[in-house]
Amino acid sequence: MSRENRSRLFAGVLLILIGGWFLLVQLVPELGDWMQISLTWPLIIVGVGVFLLFLGLLTNEPGMAIPACIVGGIGGMLYWQNSTGNWESWAYAWTLIPGFVGVGILLAGLLEGKFRSAWNAASVLLLISVFTFLIFGSLLGMVPFGDYWPVLVILLGLWMLVKTLFRSKS
Repeated sequence: MSRENRSRLFAGVLLILIGGWFLLVQLVPELGDWMQISLTWPLIIVGVGVFLLFLGLLTNEPGMAIPACIVGGIGGMLYWQNSTGNWESWAYAWTLIPGFVGVGILLAGLLEGKFRSAWNAASVLLLISVFTFLIFGSLLGMVPFGDYWPVLVILLGLWMLVKTLFRSKS
């Protein structure tokens, strides 16, 4: 079966399952109450990320792991914010998005069998994401670094210098 046919087959089955679920919820309203859509709507976004990952696996396109991780990660953040009511955390939580890209690159590299080169690209994104998350969170008083956030900037600079120096020697 060709890649295009597998994609269409998967999308068709998924649409049938989604439509069947919504029809079932209309026929048996208690199922909708059980799910409490007002609390779990971000899981739909996580589901779209999972769908993108499966679509990439079925079509043999490992690169689909990158948008899948971005969408799934944002869905996970929205789920946490919706569950806790901590919507103001978006002021610094957006800094995790480059980390989601890094996770997607790692996953794509693992699926392609090129993990070492993927790690080189992803590690930079993951570190930048963690450092910016901690810096912005500290500046906004949400992450417990307080007045010491400049230390994170210094550590990030040192890491970049060391990485550059070792790269030039090899």
